[in-house]
Amino acid sequence: MIIIGEKLNGAIKAVAQAIKARDNNFIRDLATRQLESRADYIDICSGIPDQDTEVLEWMIDLIQTDHPDVRFSIDSPNPDTILACMDKCRNPGIINSVSLESGKTEKLFPAVAEKKGWNVIALLLDNTGMPTTVEKRMENFDGILAEAQKYGIAENRLFIDPLVFSVATTPEGFLNFIGASKLIRESHPDIHIISGLSNISFGLPYRKAINHAFLIGAMLNGMDSAIMDPLNRDMLGGVYATEALLNYDEYCIEYLSAYRDDLFGVQK
Repeated sequence: MIIIGEKLNGAIKAVAQAIKARDNNFIRDLATRQLESRADYIDICSGIPDQDTEVLEWMIDLIQTDHPDVRFSIDSPNPDTILACMDKCRNPGIINSVSLESGKTEKLFPAVAEKKGWNVIALLLDNTGMPTTVEKRMENFDGILAEAQKYGIAENRLFIDPLVFSVATTPEGFLNFIGASKLIRESHPDIHIISGLSNISFGLPYRKAINHAFLIGAMLNGMDSAIMDPLNRDMLGGVYATEALLNYDEYCIEYLSAYRDDLFGVQK
C-alpha cells in the first residue's frame, strides 16, 4: 500500500492555526511523525486560496531541511500553485490532483510528462459534476486515460481516484467506488487506485469504524494507495494485516517489521 500522509491540511483546525502563526516546530513535528510511521508521501494543503503558493513553499522548505529524501503530495485546486511548488521540491512527488474539469490536464499533464519521476492523482470528475454511477466514472476514466496517452504519461504514473461519497447521504457510494475500481484493475493492472479514506464517513458518529471497513473493503477490490492518517494505529494495522491476508506481504515480513517498530501502538 502506498500511503500519503494527510495530516498537514489547512482544513484541520490545529494545522490552520499553525499556518496562520507560521509555527515551524508544529509543521516539522507533524511531518516527522508521519514519516516515522512510514508514509510514502506527505500531503501538504494550505486551505488558504490567496496564500496557497506561499504557504506550501514554506512547508516544503521546512520539511526538506529535516528530511532531504521526503516526497510531497502537492495538494491544491490551483494548477499554477502546483507548478510553482514542483520546482521547489528536491525529489519527485505526486500532484494532487487533476480531473477533466476545464484546463487542468492541459496545464498539469505537460509538467508530469516533462519531470521524470512525478506521479499524478486523477479524479474521475468532469465539468458535468460529480459522477453518480459506475458507468459515468468509467466514461471519465477513459477521458483521463486518453489525455495521459496524448502526453506520453505511462499508466503506472497515474493514481486514479474513482471518488467515494459519504455513505450517510449516498448509500451506494462504496459500491460505486469498488465497481469502478474492479473494472480499472482488471483492464489496466499497472494503474494505481487511490482514495481519501475519510470521505466515506462524513456526517456519521464513530467515523473510524466506517473508515476502517472502507479501507479493507477497498483494498480487497483493487485499491493500492490511500490518502490517510498514518498516525492512526488501527488504520495502519489494517493496512499491514490486509496486505498479509492478500499475500502481498509474503510470510508477513512487513507486518512483523511494523509490529517490532511499534507502528501499531500495542503493548508488547
